[in-house]
Amino acid sequence: MIFGGVCPSVTSIIAESLEGWNLVQLSFAATTPVLADKKKYPNFFRTVPSDNAVNPAVVKFLNYYNWSRVGTLTQDVQRFSEVRNDLTNELEKADIQIADTESFSNDPCVNVKKLKDNDVRIIIGQFDENLASKVFCCAYNLNMFGSKYQWIIPGWYQGNWWEQANTTNCTTKKLLTAMEGYISVDFEPLSARQIKGISGRTPKEYEREYSRVLQQKGVEASKFHGFAYDGIWVIAKTLTRVMELLRVKQRQNPYHNFTVDDREVGKMVLDVMNETNFNGVTGQVMFRNGERMGTIKFNQFHEGQEVKVGEYNAIADVLDLINNSIRFQGVEPPKDRTFVRLQRRHINVPLYSILSTITILGMLMAGAFLFFNIKNRNHRLIKMSSPYMNNLIILGGMLSYASIFLFGLDGGFVSDKEFETLCTVRTWILIVGYTTAFGAMFAKTWRVHAIFKNVKMKKKIIKDQKLLIIVGGMLLIDLCILICWQIVDPLKRTVEEYSLEADPQGRDIAIRPFLEHCENTHMTIWLGIVYAYKGLLMLFGCFLAWETRNVSIPALNDSKYIGMAVYNVGIMCIIGAAVSFLTRDQPNVQFCIVALVIIFCSTITLCLVFVPKLITMRTNPDAATQNRRLKFTQNQKKEDSKTSTSVTSVNQANTSRLDGLQTDNHRLRMRITELDKELEEVTMQLQDTPEKTPYIKQNHYPDANNILSIRNFTDGKDGEKSILKNHLEQKPQAQWGSMDPSRINRGPLEDINSPEHIQRRLSLQLPILHHAYLPSIGGVDASCTSPNGSPGSSPRHRHMPPSYRVMVSGL
Repeated sequence: MIFGGVCPSVTSIIAESLEGWNLVQLSFAATTPVLADKKKYPNFFRTVPSDNAVNPAVVKFLNYYNWSRVGTLTQDVQRFSEVRNDLTNELEKADIQIADTESFSNDPCVNVKKLKDNDVRIIIGQFDENLASKVFCCAYNLNMFGSKYQWIIPGWYQGNWWEQANTTNCTTKKLLTAMEGYISVDFEPLSARQIKGISGRTPKEYEREYSRVLQQKGVEASKFHGFAYDGIWVIAKTLTRVMELLRVKQRQNPYHNFTVDDREVGKMVLDVMNETNFNGVTGQVMFRNGERMGTIKFNQFHEGQEVKVGEYNAIADVLDLINNSIRFQGVEPPKDRTFVRLQRRHINVPLYSILSTITILGMLMAGAFLFFNIKNRNHRLIKMSSPYMNNLIILGGMLSYASIFLFGLDGGFVSDKEFETLCTVRTWILIVGYTTAFGAMFAKTWRVHAIFKNVKMKKKIIKDQKLLIIVGGMLLIDLCILICWQIVDPLKRTVEEYSLEADPQGRDIAIRPFLEHCENTHMTIWLGIVYAYKGLLMLFGCFLAWETRNVSIPALNDSKYIGMAVYNVGIMCIIGAAVSFLTRDQPNVQFCIVALVIIFCSTITLCLVFVPKLITMRTNPDAATQNRRLKFTQNQKKEDSKTSTSVTSVNQANTSRLDGLQTDNHRLRMRITELDKELEEVTMQLQDTPEKTPYIKQNHYPDANNILSIRNFTDGKDGEKSILKNHLEQKPQAQWGSMDPSRINRGPLEDINSPEHIQRRLSLQLPILHHAYLPSIGGVDASCTSPNGSPGSSPRHRHMPPSYRVMVSGL
């Protein structure tokens, strides 16, 4: 046998050639992993563990602390590269992730920086002490030390290596700061178990004897002395065992005479070496494929010195850590990575509660308006303002209010699938509510516009049923858009993650906020379609409100308040949409803005529509349908300008008389309005009566004469003065002077229903009906009163008290 071999370059050459000589080599100091290749070095054994022997111990240590993600930093030398490659295989077997593998030759700072960028917390280093000082200097500069990091390096460095090998610009204090807490791994030179081995000595007794001899000879100690001592015992045991085997063979041979060649003896030595198993001063001596299954120790750097914290028994595959010996920089072992805790950015419960309370108050207010509208639906003021349309306005406001509750719910309250459903529901509710409220308002305004402004159009009855159809058409457009949206590109739950944030409680974790959104592939296109449609609807409402601004019947015309509502809603929606888009990563701010915009728009709209009616009902309910002030149309203003021009040409004496006549003219115009209502009432009753026998109460004659007189008075502005004079001077009988004398002596009923009277009445009624507003609330088409109608369509007059005021229930 050959005993020895320290330098890897020499030992490898010798070990490779031993097979041809049938010799076995035993080394006590060659730790290079290259010699572990049994195909190349089949006759090589060593009592010292290989450098690779620390890798199973390192894996066991990592598993003990549940570290499943590590990084390696290796010096570009074959010795360390071999260890790194073997460690990689061991880590893969243990299912431990290698986050990053870095190698360096001289300057490790770049590689250390990469480890930090890859969030490597557990770093396994393979480098000598000369470069170890550079590594820890870089770690100090990059702040890669302390409670968040754990360094694991070789443990065979010389004592106080950081002072002898410091070639960096870092001071010793900085190096010690960065080195504090590192774990070093190396084989155990002497066993810690005080058991007498094959030599009859315990490891402690052997160490004392060894130290005594060193002092006598004055030489330095070697860390391999225990392995050399056990190696001698291995050789002695092996040769003794081989000789015993040969003796046995000799005794078993019947001729007691046999020879063995070198090859056979060499094989016997190999077999006996593999069976070696005894306790030595370095622990249990045992080989596995020529490699020593020894004991690996773990040391930790504490306050300038290394302290043993545990050991690993390779034979039993057991890691034994000394209780409370390992001291980490933090309250707990470092994490193998930056643990990211997802944190939902949700809406604060107090904020949601406050806005929900305000929303409930708004819905109660809307309910109060609804109760008021239904209770007073037969009152003239409410009846003329279209109570059905008012109900739709309230319904739209309440739907808008209800959407606030849905906008405040997120994944913290509902599941992911329910959240997607919630996205669709709240969008539908808000869009339908908007269209219902403003569609009803604009439909009312359109009716006023159709009656009072479009004078060239043939007058028709515009009842609430037609307005409901208009609102239904708007809602149908909404439904078409929403259904196409839902089928083609439905809203889905998307999660937007933000950059990592430090834990506010100081824990070794990172917070990654995330926010849930309702989005789809073509979100911009669909929103553009909805905004365009709603914008056109709002512009149309503004146009109608502007066109009907001079209609002075408050019960019918809400153009002033609609204009105010559209202005406020438009401004708030533009501001709210812009701010909501800019604050999409701040759910509390976004929800607060959206909720306040909806609350403000719904509240201001409902108040502008119903509060004036409440005030009118309480202060002056009878003045609901009267003009608060006389407004003239553009043609009337032109006529007034002509009148004023003619007045200036009259002398001062006639000025007072003209003023009086104008006052009477105004008073009589108002009287015309009241009589128009009664006349329209009678006309409607005549149409609805199926009988053909006419009957008119005699006390209606004065009213008819009054109408004729007033119409004669108001037929023209240019001849106003002369006509009024003629009206005052002539007798009432003169107005009927053109009638057929044969009809004068007839009864009142026959005279008033004569063709001449009918034609006369129609010639006076049609101009009045043309400018009246009552067709909008249940009047009749002017063509229905034509005297050329069929006999079957002749109306019969009903008996009605003169003081009775009719409000047709068409509204």
